[in-house]
Amino acid sequence: MFRYSKLLALAAGALSATGFAPLELWPVTLACFAVLIRLLFDAPGWRSSFARAWLFGLGHFTVGLNWIAHAFTYQDTMPHWFGYGAVVALSLYLAVFPAVGATGAYALSRSSRAKSRGADEESEKRPSTTLGTSELGSVLLFAATWILTEWLRATVFTGFAWNPLAAIWVPALPVAQLSKWIGTYGLSGLTVLGAGGLALLVRKAMWGVALVAPLLIGLLLPSGSVKLTSTNIRIVQPNVSQDEKHDPGAQVANLKRLVKMSGAPDDRRPRILMWPEAAIDNGFLLEEEPGLRRYLVKALGRGDMLLTGGVALEYDRAGRAVGGRNSVFAMGPDARIHARYDKAHLVPYGEYLPMRSVLTPLGLSRLVPGDLDFWPGPGPKTFDIPGIGPVGFQICYEIIFSGRVVDPARRPRFLFNPSNDAWFGSWGPPQHLAQARLRATEEGMTIVRATPTGVSAVIAPDGSVVGKIGMGKAAVLDARLPQAGRPTLFARFGNLLSGLVALFLAALAVVIARRAR
Repeated sequence: MFRYSKLLALAAGALSATGFAPLELWPVTLACFAVLIRLLFDAPGWRSSFARAWLFGLGHFTVGLNWIAHAFTYQDTMPHWFGYGAVVALSLYLAVFPAVGATGAYALSRSSRAKSRGADEESEKRPSTTLGTSELGSVLLFAATWILTEWLRATVFTGFAWNPLAAIWVPALPVAQLSKWIGTYGLSGLTVLGAGGLALLVRKAMWGVALVAPLLIGLLLPSGSVKLTSTNIRIVQPNVSQDEKHDPGAQVANLKRLVKMSGAPDDRRPRILMWPEAAIDNGFLLEEEPGLRRYLVKALGRGDMLLTGGVALEYDRAGRAVGGRNSVFAMGPDARIHARYDKAHLVPYGEYLPMRSVLTPLGLSRLVPGDLDFWPGPGPKTFDIPGIGPVGFQICYEIIFSGRVVDPARRPRFLFNPSNDAWFGSWGPPQHLAQARLRATEEGMTIVRATPTGVSAVIAPDGSVVGKIGMGKAAVLDARLPQAGRPTLFARFGNLLSGLVALFLAALAVVIARRAR
């Protein structure tokens, strides 16, 4: 139908990314997905369906992930322009997932298309019934396959779960509450369903009203109340740039800045001090430097506890460092380390080099700073910390993985999410915050984020932000810890719920397709 369908698909995909933070134009995203679905309706074959959805995905991911290019401005061993090529290369791969979903949806309806086309001549004279029913089945299946492929995107090759479609609803927080019952991927499926409803309404198929209805109901959901505990926290955001962080000459000054900003301890008002990811880095290793611990105690009162990111090294029997751990340490005023969590979901090409023996001769070892790879930890674990109770940790982008952030054996009181977003540009940090808010809503869990340059925040179990420090600011945030929420349905059953939503939509699509024939 559209002469320039491929160009339109690419442009619609690029515009659809404006629904994510920081722009948060979610109505534009819905409209763009409606355009994609309309293009899929008119695709003459499965190859055309695949191409249109793949080009849409290429535009969608290239614009949404533009912040990755900014990271290469801190990589002196690689040309900075390489970052833009990396964004496009990654998007070429990620676009395959929506394309596969669209092709699956096309496959369902292809056998009924011949009969549907016969109704085209009469469709202008009467409401689209046969055609609308056929396309309804296609929309339902596309929503189902979107759930599946978005889950696969977060899983295959260690996964890259950044910006699930459901994240556009974080500003419209009532809709995001639906993730409590169906999970992030299920909510992404409902979003595709709503966009399909808009596409059907344009074709005068009244089935579209039913598809948009779940999102409209979500907009009307009441907002919950936030209850605060008596636990005092202080988040320290030192505004240490990525260049300063890895400058050996600035390490001592950076540490002194953290201690100074932590303020004088007050034994009458115990608190939890929270420092960013890898705040103690490059030689300042808590477990190996007792003098460092004694220095840090100056910032702690009698009942205080410090939660800080740091680096730990792994040694072989000869005493040589062979690997590192991106860790979080909990240290008390007695200078003891009461807990240590090691990051489990590491960033390939950022924290370690896959197939190092193969890629190093090709010169790709320059992508990973240093000569040592980070080693992964065992995964989510709840720690009992004196004066605080059960606490869970998720370091940096671990927080974006739906259903994989909480210890299934024991639910923590809250999650601490230290991160280093200093190299994320201007789009990455607000997107990271939005996804942390989605995890809080999904799990009914309080999440506290500490970053060196922003955005640091206290997130209540309903996903609302109780307090935050914006980007590029050196500041502290004093707050009371929000009360833990009750386990949500998703917290109990995880992504099984999203799978059930996908299965239901697919089954309904099959029934409708048979009736259309």
